[in-house]
Amino acid sequence: MKKVVKKTTIGGQALFEGILMKGPHESSIVVRKPDGSLESKIVNNKSISDKYSIFKLPFFRGMGALYDALKNGTGAINYSTSFYEESEEEKQKEANKSKFRRKLEDALVSVAGILMVLGFLFAFLVLPSMISNLFRNQISSPLVLNLIEGLIRIIFFFIYIFVISNIEDIKRVFMYHGAEHKTIATYEFGEELTVENARKNSMLHPRCGTSFMFNMVIISSIVLAFFGWPNPIVRAVTRILILPILVGITYEANRWMGRSDSKMAKILSKPGMFIQYIGTVKEPTDDMLEVAIESLKLVIPENAKDDIW
Repeated sequence: MKKVVKKTTIGGQALFEGILMKGPHESSIVVRKPDGSLESKIVNNKSISDKYSIFKLPFFRGMGALYDALKNGTGAINYSTSFYEESEEEKQKEANKSKFRRKLEDALVSVAGILMVLGFLFAFLVLPSMISNLFRNQISSPLVLNLIEGLIRIIFFFIYIFVISNIEDIKRVFMYHGAEHKTIATYEFGEELTVENARKNSMLHPRCGTSFMFNMVIISSIVLAFFGWPNPIVRAVTRILILPILVGITYEANRWMGRSDSKMAKILSKPGMFIQYIGTVKEPTDDMLEVAIESLKLVIPENAKDDIW
């Protein structure tokens, strides 16, 4: 007998030895501390759309959702790593540093973060265009050149997923990612939130950030095909400026695929599910499922209708 699925707006993010769950009213962060105990934190949901109503509108809400996810996710990651990152000796060394040195190190970390973002944009938006341009003397069709660029971007994405999925600490994060998916599936199937029930459910989920990222790579290949093949500088600027548009389109597409039970929606969700399977989601341990279950319980609304997608 086919299970009846309640499609919830509750979503999560895997952290370092923990999970962030975003509910309709508030978010929870649950971390497994080094001594094995669980540390829980409740955070009120603050969205950019509460300040700027334009981000509640279709298309623009995707940009707002991405901003919120990056901002809140970064804070949650910093919180989860705070239980592990420093020994007492390291804390003492930090306390002995001069105020100027601490500010200098903080500034360097910020610069490194900006450089990482710029490097990511270059690798996925600009570099594929530069490589595709090598074929311009052999291929005159802008459409074909754009399709080659899109294929290179997809290959780069696969390489990126393969590399990070083989880093030991990242593997554990991906296992928590699997725990998050299994727990949400258990909740959506209306089953009791236990480790036993969660374990038997799929670690893959159609409404996943990985699917969003991969779908954006694919959609970028389609959208950019309409921009012709101008000179390299114009192409580079175009690919960076178009990013918010791609985010908006991809968000609406993912939102439709997540809500629809049509065959078309299921077919279109397959590529993102495949990326989850080969890279970003791993089978969790029971103690990871415990973290996910505790995190989800903290954000389930009293009114069952509040979190219906």
